[in-house]
Amino acid sequence: MTFKLAKKATLLVSAMALAGMAFAQQKPAELKVGITTFMSGPASVFGVPAKAAAEILFDDINAQGGIAGVKVTPVFIDEGLGGDKLLSEYRRVVQDQGVKTMFSAISSGNCNIVAPVAEDLKVLNVMWDCGTEKLLEEKKFRYVVRTQANATTEMVATVIYLLKTNPNFKTIAVVNQDYAWGRDSWEIFRNTLMALKPDAQVVGEFFPKFGAPDFSTEVSRLSALKPDVILSTSWGGDLDTFVRQSAQRGLFKQSKFVLPLAESSLERLGATLPDGVIVGARGDHYFLHPETKDDAKHKQFVQKFKAKTDSYPIYSVYHMVQAVAGLKAGYEAAMKANGGKWPTTEEVADAMHTNMEFKGYGRPVKMRADGQGLEDQLLGVTKKTAKYPFPVLDQMMIIPADVATTPVGQKSPDWVKSVKTDILQTKVKTYSAN
Repeated sequence: MTFKLAKKATLLVSAMALAGMAFAQQKPAELKVGITTFMSGPASVFGVPAKAAAEILFDDINAQGGIAGVKVTPVFIDEGLGGDKLLSEYRRVVQDQGVKTMFSAISSGNCNIVAPVAEDLKVLNVMWDCGTEKLLEEKKFRYVVRTQANATTEMVATVIYLLKTNPNFKTIAVVNQDYAWGRDSWEIFRNTLMALKPDAQVVGEFFPKFGAPDFSTEVSRLSALKPDVILSTSWGGDLDTFVRQSAQRGLFKQSKFVLPLAESSLERLGATLPDGVIVGARGDHYFLHPETKDDAKHKQFVQKFKAKTDSYPIYSVYHMVQAVAGLKAGYEAAMKANGGKWPTTEEVADAMHTNMEFKGYGRPVKMRADGQGLEDQLLGVTKKTAKYPFPVLDQMMIIPADVATTPVGQKSPDWVKSVKTDILQTKVKTYSAN
């Protein structure tokens, strides 16, 4: 080899080494994930458990080497601070702390606030718990995805379960929180019900203020109206208070209660809930999930969570599980697509807008092109057993997401009006309580 060729070879090797060093430097020392969750206020009853779940999950991921060798560090923001403060903190952790991924939010109102900001800041925003279906249907986002179902899937599945198990009721009333989730979920439920059972009569619509401490007015009206069915898609402390005050006045004896979000309240309410109340899990989330309760990883997670919090995991915990699993799958899919390099935020966001699939501790979730996750829905009725000091779920059904979710490009309020009674013939297995 001539001197010139040797010199060129040396320079080439040096350049390749420098390129390798540059690539190595592209992989961050840590991946910070900002997480908004209620750590104060009435919604903290499941915001705090979700925070505990995130700590367990990221500790486990880091113990296994992180995501592609990168340690994950959560940064928590209290949604209980209110919309303006939340937005200020959201911007601060992104702009001042270099956070490239946010899990936000629980509140549908907060999701509406942060989504356009995420687009402006070019930060990946995983909507890990909020249910508003309108956000991803009315706008196209590159950086915003949801790793669980929206209100449409949850409400359509609830109507299917109600009509499969109690087809002959005639009247219904609703008590929902007066904000985006309460109004939107009722609109979806009502339109679906009218499409499938047009003879059902709505005899009362009540929308108490979010965080209301007293439901005596609503309970008194319901006592007089005596509807066959009482629906409430309320959650957290509001739902707990409404249930307790309804029980005190004997409403459970005169009406069938349908509580699509009450899985998170079973342990807190204990014996207050009688047998036979229809309860939903906002997905197929349940520590006694009939298909995964004996899965080794699921059992281990339940044990860790119980040891950390002295309670069983609830749906907000499982939504956090799915957000973490979805994020990890997004990074892995993006790296597979780009030849194994550490991905950009855009590459991860794009990967999560494909038919990417991931799994928490229930059935797999598939992402769609609009960033919406397809998540099956578990519902059942309460049943007291000697094994637990609170009701468990019996007569469980898991409604497939594909029959209960608005197709890409359509709007939920219109789509649910067009559903046919054939949807009630969807074959699903019924599972008994343990």
